[in-house]
Amino acid sequence: MTASSQTFVRAADQPAVPESDPEMLFDIPYPASLSRWKVLVKWLLVTPHLVLFGLLAPVFLAVVVLAWFSILLTGRFPRPLWNFELQYMRRSTNQTTYAITLQRDEYPPFGEAPYPAVLDIAYPEALARWKVLVKWLFMLPNLLALAVVMAISAIAVFVAFWAILITGRYPRPLFDFVTGAFRWGHRWGAYFYLMTDRYPPFRLT
Repeated sequence: MTASSQTFVRAADQPAVPESDPEMLFDIPYPASLSRWKVLVKWLLVTPHLVLFGLLAPVFLAVVVLAWFSILLTGRFPRPLWNFELQYMRRSTNQTTYAITLQRDEYPPFGEAPYPAVLDIAYPEALARWKVLVKWLFMLPNLLALAVVMAISAIAVFVAFWAILITGRYPRPLFDFVTGAFRWGHRWGAYFYLMTDRYPPFRLT
């Protein structure tokens, strides 16, 4: 399957980002400054989103199961189910960018309004039927490497928390590393949730 057989799903008013991957676009614009006081309460302010996210989690898992059977039988991921997965991942991205990685101060929207964190995944016209049976095995080496990267990213966020609290700025090297780790995680997630057959590369860019 080639990139030319795929199309990106992007809101018309969502900012374009450099294409670092033929099947996925992900970026978070670097903020000039961040609120010092918000870094202390973002975990509380995002609570309504977490509640809604939790309520939708069983639906998301059901969609993944339905997609698994559809791909196995037809080689296709039904577009409505695929769109739901993408929107769910975008919501997760927005919440994480705001309250977990602390990279933006804009409050995440509840709907499909644009947000500084950009996530687009190319819709595949066809997927390999047999891969749905073995992806869980293929992804294990990548998962081990990603776990190490995420552990380092957690340390980077911890350091960034204090930097924001004291200076109101997110150190750029830490910001770029956290964004790269986030990007790797999304590639892994897209593969794990059956949205692509492209194996996630072992890189941050």
